[in-house]
Amino acid sequence: MNSAAVRALVYAVPAAALLLAVSACTSDSSGATSPSERSSPASSERQEASSSAAPSASADRNTFMAIRVTIDGRRVDATLNDSPAARDFADLLPLTLDLEDFHQTERIADLPRRLTTSGAPDPAVPRAGDLAYYAPWGNLALYYRDGDSASADLLILGHVDADRLGTADRITIEAAP
Repeated sequence: MNSAAVRALVYAVPAAALLLAVSACTSDSSGATSPSERSSPASSERQEASSSAAPSASADRNTFMAIRVTIDGRRVDATLNDSPAARDFADLLPLTLDLEDFHQTERIADLPRRLTTSGAPDPAVPRAGDLAYYAPWGNLALYYRDGDSASADLLILGHVDADRLGTADRITIEAAP
């Protein structure tokens, strides 16, 4: 078995086990809907209502951990993936950061310290809603438009499920209860 296959198994097996455990813990008989069955009004920015955990986050980004994100005073759904950088980022929480525009594609903010880049997944093209870490600068990036290309310097940490991210000025990120 080559090293790429071993690495894929090392990440896939724990992620699958965690997903199964979370699914088992969140199902109940009270009639509550699962995250994938919930929806939110198209005209709102998913203010206080809970909506899907991250319907546009693809399975290849290994979404696993819900986080609580507030953008300009509005709560939105968000998740982190199961990467070493995302786990390191979670250790920084709670964070409140002022955002600024970068290249009319993303909102960025400096983090209090650099994140680990060891065990980084293969580069992926960032998509609107992706929360990412740009290693050379040590900053957080919140994409409001799809990126142009994949880069080994850009690590996707998770996904924020919200509209109008391009005007966001302040983000608060906390561990979900």
